[in-house]
Amino acid sequence: MASQMVILCRTRTLIRTLKQNSGFRTITTFPSLSQEPQLAEPGTANPATPLPPNPASGSPLYNENWRSPIANPSMTQSVIPLDFLRQSPTSRVHSLAQTLDAKGLMDMFADWTASQNWSDVKQLFEFWVRSLDKSGKPNKPDVRLFNYYLTANLMIGASAGELLDLVAQMDDYAIKPNTASFNLVLKSDRIDEAFKYTDLALKSGYTLSVKVFTDCVRVCVNKGRLDALLMIIDRCKSMDQNKALCPPWVWCNFIADVALQEDNSKLVYHSLEFMAKWIARGEQARPPVWLSVDEGLLVSALGTAARTYDSDLLDASWAILRRSLRQKKAPNPEAYLTKIHALASLGNLRRAFSTLQEYETVYGNSQTEVEEELFSPFTSLYPLVVACSKKGFETLDSVYFQLENLSRADPPYKSVAALNCIILGCANIWDLDRAYQTFEAIGSSFGLNPDIHSYNALMKAFGKLKKTFEATKVFDHMLSLGIKPNATSYALLVDAHLINRDQKAALSVLDDMVNAGFEPSKETLRKVRRRCIREMDYESNDRVQSLAVKHKVRMGNENRREMLFNLQYSTEYAAS
Repeated sequence: MASQMVILCRTRTLIRTLKQNSGFRTITTFPSLSQEPQLAEPGTANPATPLPPNPASGSPLYNENWRSPIANPSMTQSVIPLDFLRQSPTSRVHSLAQTLDAKGLMDMFADWTASQNWSDVKQLFEFWVRSLDKSGKPNKPDVRLFNYYLTANLMIGASAGELLDLVAQMDDYAIKPNTASFNLVLKSDRIDEAFKYTDLALKSGYTLSVKVFTDCVRVCVNKGRLDALLMIIDRCKSMDQNKALCPPWVWCNFIADVALQEDNSKLVYHSLEFMAKWIARGEQARPPVWLSVDEGLLVSALGTAARTYDSDLLDASWAILRRSLRQKKAPNPEAYLTKIHALASLGNLRRAFSTLQEYETVYGNSQTEVEEELFSPFTSLYPLVVACSKKGFETLDSVYFQLENLSRADPPYKSVAALNCIILGCANIWDLDRAYQTFEAIGSSFGLNPDIHSYNALMKAFGKLKKTFEATKVFDHMLSLGIKPNATSYALLVDAHLINRDQKAALSVLDDMVNAGFEPSKETLRKVRRRCIREMDYESNDRVQSLAVKHKVRMGNENRREMLFNLQYSTEYAAS
């Protein structure tokens, strides 16, 4: 056996010698058959593959090890994707991951960010956290390095869910997200989660950048999440480092428009606050930039304040309106009337009549028919009438006595429009005595002359109590004084006849109304038609129809109303 081994060794030596000196080839080419070490070919050296981190170090690369045999559920989705583990990294990134420390990696990321090399940032970070530092411990990133990793994933096109998972994995490296981390999450499509992290960032005392704040505003408005936007604004206003945040001027107007459509008074108020900041900045600039808010938007804001009973929004809207006009012109009548409506809705009658006084000072000298309606208690000032009669005669008497005291003040305030509101308020509660006494007090106590609205309000008080004869006498008295009746005068006289079931007299008033140059309203024609049908006066009904056709009024039908009118009522109990 020993002799056979010697022969075999000599044979192998001979083969190698022949191979070196000639073209002789062996049958087998497997190097494992040779027991002697062979040198590698020059120039084909492969880089040394590093060992994996020591399991005893507790590296987050391992789901479990002898220190923690129970798998960590938060690591079910590793920061290293599986597809990355299956592929071999490039030698360049591999070499950088082995040699760079945290500071060097930060500088490298800064360079690659400038050149938009997001895939290299992502790959290098993923390999770096799997490598060991000079002391043999796993590399541990800080929050700034992790934010570079988040940015790279975002720019490459990572979904919102992936970004949120990555932020959650920062806990595995004992890292707390900072403002930049939350800002990156805000750019995702999952709004609720993004808002949750934003709220957490604000609660933690972080400062939001203007860009991120504007992004929040844009996303919330575009998605209709006004509640979330209101929460973010309230949170920022409560923090010293974030209270100065303000979206661009264009977005301030956009927020206001959207909030007004939803009658969100608080958000409208915040948008006006932002506008006020911009106006102040413009005034302090050199040269100054004069910014003004559209008056129509502010009138809408006053209307929202009236509907939502928001006194803060009312004051803010009026203050910004005055500041926007800069004393170059008075507010439009619509602005005054809407403010009066808002104050009346809030029950602040003292301020409401004070605004009416200012309104009369600006527009009270006009005698045109169009502007005459601006002081009508039946239309423009009707919200003030409702407020005056809210508690019946108690409120009406209180307002009347206040007007009496103001008439004796210095300077005195005497207003026919204010007294007309009291007369119509008395008519609304069927208090004819107070209505008549107030009408007489216009001349006797206040030294003023009743206008067309005063006579109309008194006619309304008589008509509601079926005193048609007295209402007609008021109408005739008004004509004898040379006061021209308006469409409301004729409509009230029609109502006074209809309440006594006298449809023929009502039709006669309609003829006088047409001859005077007024067109009957659809409501008035339907009232007359209804009375004609119930009195079975079909001839008069035909006249009403012809008037409607002549004035192009589409009457429609009243089937639902007639169903209620034709119900058969009974006092008998239903059979059991």
